[in-house]
Amino acid sequence: MSTTTWTRHHILSLADFTTSEYNAVLQTAASFQEVLSRRTKKVPTLQGQVVANLFFEPSTRTRSSFEIAAKRLSADTLNFAAATSSMTKGETILDTAKTYLAMGTDIMVIRHKEAGVPHVIAQEMDRLGVKVSVLNAGDGQHEHPSQGLLDLFTICTLIDPAQPRIELLEGKKIAIVGDILHSRVARSNIWSLIASGAEVYLAGPPTLLPKFFAEYLGRTENSQRLFTHWQLEPALENADFVMTLRLQKERMTAHLLPSLREYHQLFGITRNKLKLCKPNVKVLHPGPVNRGVEISSDLMDDPEFSLIQSQVTSGVAVRMALLYFIGSGRA
Repeated sequence: MSTTTWTRHHILSLADFTTSEYNAVLQTAASFQEVLSRRTKKVPTLQGQVVANLFFEPSTRTRSSFEIAAKRLSADTLNFAAATSSMTKGETILDTAKTYLAMGTDIMVIRHKEAGVPHVIAQEMDRLGVKVSVLNAGDGQHEHPSQGLLDLFTICTLIDPAQPRIELLEGKKIAIVGDILHSRVARSNIWSLIASGAEVYLAGPPTLLPKFFAEYLGRTENSQRLFTHWQLEPALENADFVMTLRLQKERMTAHLLPSLREYHQLFGITRNKLKLCKPNVKVLHPGPVNRGVEISSDLMDDPEFSLIQSQVTSGVAVRMALLYFIGSGRA
C-alpha cells in the first residue's frame, strides 16, 4: 500500500492529479491485484459502508467492475437503473441522489451522458454538509478518470509488475487513435500520460480531431509533449503503445465519416500498420470494440499485441484503490 496521505474527497477529473496521487493509485492497485489473486479475494476495508452505482447510461465493464471492486472491499452495494427508476415518473437527478443519500450511501459512483453531472452531485453533497464522496464513472464527452487510471496501470505493470509508477512512461511514445472529439477516455488519458512525461500523439480524421480541439489541447501545461495528426502513419511511427478508441456513433450529431469501411482502411489498427511501431508495441482499447472497424478482430484477440483483456482485469484493482482512498480517507 502507498504511504501517501490522501486528501481528495471526490474523484471527478484527472486534470489536477499530482504525481504522488497517480503513484498512490498505481501502488495501491498493485496491492489489491495481489489480493485478487488469492483464493479468498476479500478484505474488510469498507465493511459497513454503502457504495451506490448510479449509472444513468448503459455500461457493462465500468459498472460491473465498480460493483465487484466494492464487494471485494466488503462494502454493501446499491445499483441504479434509470429505465426502471422513478426518473421515468419525473424525478430529478439530484432528487435521485438525495434518495440514495437518505438510504445511508457513503460513496456514489456516477455515470451520465451529460458532462458535469457528477460535479453537480458532488457540489450538492458538499452543500448539504454530508461526508458522501462522488466518483466520476464517465460524464458525457468530458472525462472518465477510472478508465484513464486503469490504462495507466495496465501499461506501468507491463513495464514493472513489482513497482508500477508513473515515471516509467517518461519518454515513451503513445498514440491515441480514433474518435478523439467525442471520447471522454481520450481526455483522461491525455491528462495522465502528459503528467507521466510520455509523448502523446493524437491521430484521427479532421471531423473527429478538429482544429479547435487541437488548439485547446495546445494550451495545456507541458503541451510540447502533445502532437496531433490527421493521418495515422506519423502517430504510429516508433510508437511504444497504441490506444485505439471506439467510434462514439451514439454521440455523433452529424454525418462525420464517409463509411466505416473507409475509416478502417485509414485509421483501423491492423498487424500491417503496426509494423511502423516499435517491435514490442502493445495495443489498448477501452471497449466495447467495434471489431473490424477500430481494430482488426485477429489483432484484438492476439495476446502478443493486445492488452484489452488486461485492461478489464486491471479495472477491478484500480477501482478498488479509488474506492479505498475516498472510502477510508487515508492511504
